[in-house]
Formats: sequence, structure tokens, C-alpha cells
Amino acid sequence: MILKVFEDNSKLARAAAERAADAIRRAINARGGARIVVATGSSQFEFLDVLTAMQGIGWDQVEMFHLDEYIGLPATHPGSFQRYLQERLISKVGLKHFHLLDGEAEPSAAIAKVGEALRSGPIDVAFAGIGENGHLAFNDPPADFETEEPYLVVELSKASRQQQFREGWFPSLEDVPRHAITMSVRQILKANEIVCIAQDQRKAKAVKMCFEGRISHLFPASILRTHGDTTVYLNKQSASLLNTDALAGDVTGLGLRP
Repeated sequence: MILKVFEDNSKLARAAAERAADAIRRAINARGGARIVVATGSSQFEFLDVLTAMQGIGWDQVEMFHLDEYIGLPATHPGSFQRYLQERLISKVGLKHFHLLDGEAEPSAAIAKVGEALRSGPIDVAFAGIGENGHLAFNDPPADFETEEPYLVVELSKASRQQQFREGWFPSLEDVPRHAITMSVRQILKANEIVCIAQDQRKAKAVKMCFEGRISHLFPASILRTHGDTTVYLNKQSASLLNTDALAGDVTGLGLRP
């Protein structure tokens, strides 16, 4: 795993988008198509803006999978990740091949439908973020590191629900759904490449615990250290508690080992 730290969020987004675009192009050139997993949330805003504006990506040859979704939330709700992906990716690039998790469907049916498609071939690149409590997708601590199921139904921790409320997706904490569908940890790790973004001071403690502490289901994103081709993009604020001199330059790559 590689950590990269940037002083400028726009440079962070550009670097992450260039790596993602390169992974997509390589897959299209090698196999005639690319399969990607896309994260949502505020940490992905600028990254997706840059990625969708890039030239030379054959989006008609890209198949997209949904990382997680709230149970019981309509796709029209401002907090719906289906809506997020439609507005910030699908409609922008005219994506034709995508698999969205229907939050209003019976969960097992939604999981079976998208899970079957997901298992039909390799994932070339997965985009991810890190929660304030170290969650990976909606795999809250203590996360299940063992299941081979592609998607799980999970009960969201109060910390996760508070984060969603503070980010402005819901008018109150009580409005944040208590259950969600999430891609499992092992399924995320099956991606050939992972591009992970964690920004801002509120993520600093999670970044430190996940990348300087032990690999543990209590810090779910720490499992990324076991993946052979993961790059984590941080800004100065999210990297501020790391015991490194990574902030000395505009960008520093740190090779870490589990």
C-alpha cells in the first residue's frame, strides 16, 4: 500500500483521478472493457469532477458497480447514493452499463441482483473512502473480514449516522437510516486496484489508527494494508497525526507494510 499526502486538495483530486483513469484505460485496452466500483460521499466530490471531465476514457466500455446504499431510502432523496451516482457520474459521462442497489427493494433481492453481476468477472479498480470511525464502505467496526458474500445488510453505528448528518445529507440524526447494504470487505479487496481518498481533519484519527496501528476489524480500513495495489490519497489535515515527515513536500509517497 502507498500513502500520498498533498497540501492542495485540487492536486490530490487530479492525482487520484489520473490513476483511476489510467486503470480504466488499461483495462479497456487489454480486454475491451473496464469494471469499476464507485464510492460516494463528500470525499469523492472533486475527484469525480476531475475524472468525469477527463478526455480519452471510453465510458461506453465501462461497467459500474455501486458500493453501498441505505435501506428504505428512495432514489429521489438527497442522501441517496443512487441519486449521487446518477448526478455525479452516470449522467455526466453517459454511462450505459451500471448496477445500482435499490434501497426500496427487498434487501436480499437487491443483493442477489447486483451480487450476481458483480461476481461475473474481475473488478479492475475500486474507489473508496475512509469513515471518521475507520469504516470501509459501510463496514463499521467491528467489521466482518471473513465473509465471502459480495454484499451484506448492516446496522449502521451511531458514529456513521452522525457523520452522514454532519455532512448535510439529512436534516436530523433521526432521519439517517439505521440499516444499509454494503459491499463486503473481502469483495472490495478483490479489486485489482484500489484508489482511496480521505480528506480533512475529522478523518485524521481514523487515518492514524488504520495506517499506524495494527490491522484490525476495529479499524476496518486498516485491511487496505494487505492489498497489493492500493494507493491512499490524503491531504495535510487528514495526515496530520501520522508519525512521518510526509508534510514536508507537496506530495510524498510512503511505502507501508502491514
